[in-house]
Formats: sequence, C-alpha cells, structure tokens
Amino acid sequence: MTWLLSSLTTTIGRKTLVALTGLALIGFVLVHMAGNLQVFLGQDALNAYAKGLHDLGGLLWAARIGLLAVALLHVGLALKLAAENRAARGGRYAVSAHIQSGPGARSMVLTGLLIAAFVLYHLAHFTWQTVHPEYAGRIDGLGRPDVYSMVVGSFGDPLIAGLYVVAMALLGLHLSHGAASITRTLGLESRANGPLFAKLGLGLALLVVVGNCVMPLAVQLGLIGLPPGVAR
Repeated sequence: MTWLLSSLTTTIGRKTLVALTGLALIGFVLVHMAGNLQVFLGQDALNAYAKGLHDLGGLLWAARIGLLAVALLHVGLALKLAAENRAARGGRYAVSAHIQSGPGARSMVLTGLLIAAFVLYHLAHFTWQTVHPEYAGRIDGLGRPDVYSMVVGSFGDPLIAGLYVVAMALLGLHLSHGAASITRTLGLESRANGPLFAKLGLGLALLVVVGNCVMPLAVQLGLIGLPPGVAR
C-alpha cells in the first residue's frame, strides 16, 4: 500500500501504475473473450460456464470489485497523465509529436473514454439486464439462466451487433498502442526488440478484435442460432 501511495505522487510512478493496470485489464479481456467464445460450443456449454461463475458467490464479487478498482485507477491516472502532458508541451513540440505518432497513440484518451462508456452499456445489458430486457430472464431446460439465448438473441439485432463490433474496433485501436507502451514503460523494450513488441501489440489487438467480433458476426450470418422453441 505504501508503494501504491508513493507511486501516485510521481509521473514515473503514475505511468508504471497505468502500465500495470493496463496489463491486468488485458488479461481480463483475454479471459473474458475465451469464456464468451464457448457460445460456439452450444447452449449447454455456455450456460454451464455462466452458472459456474455465478456459483463462485463472494469470490466473484471480490473479483468484480477488484477489477472495478483496477479500471478506475487505470482511467483516472491515464487522464491525469494526458492533462499533464498537454500542460507541459509547447506548440511546436506538440505539432511535431502529433506528426510522428500514429492514430493509436493520438486517440488513446478518446478511445479509452469510449470503451469505458461501452463497458457501462455492456454491463447494463448482460450483467444488470436493465438494457434490452426482452433478451433477459430466460431459463434453460436445467433451470439455469439461459445466457446462450440472451447472447444469441441480442446479437441477432443488427444494431446491437454493430455497436459491439464498433466497440471492439475501438478496443483494438487502443490496444495496438497501449500494449506496446506497457513494455516501454516497464523497461522491457530496447532498440533491438522494439519492433518485435510493436508487432506483438498489433497482433494482440487483432486477436481481441477478431475473437470478440466473430460472435456477433456469426449470429448475423446465421452460423449460430437460438435453440429450437426459443423465440427471438
């Protein structure tokens, strides 16, 4: 705790915390994506996975609270660093930096805020079930919440599927620069391995975009459908 508090007082410490929290969030995104991809295994597999998470009870809530704290710290510190950078830059330097940086770097704050807004919508949709309630509250033949039908039914709506794809594209843009920045901030990058880390960051971004977008696209293309007898 002392290290955390002291890190908040210096620019280097804040950058390190942004990198570490970003690394934790990347890990969550990959685990979450792997779980969601079980939709391709069918209704029983995805519903069993969802029930297993629900049965964790207090452990699940502890993980959620911890993840929320990590996300708030990441966003808050990133915004503070961005404000400090703007205040420290002169006009000529700012123009030069803008020309030399790529779209991922220039849009980090914007994409981060848009992703945060999407996460709130995503939680309201699939977790709190206060948005699109017509797809929620379904129970499968084993008495479990029918998460599979909720996911497939939701992605059957072109607007929901389209919004999800756009959000994943923004996440990919954010990761394309953010993942490489983590290695640089943590001192793992050198002149020799810099290009490799840049490629790995781009590869990670593509993996996340493709892995998450394949679900709504598969539903829209009719490759995944609702179970027999379940109305959309």
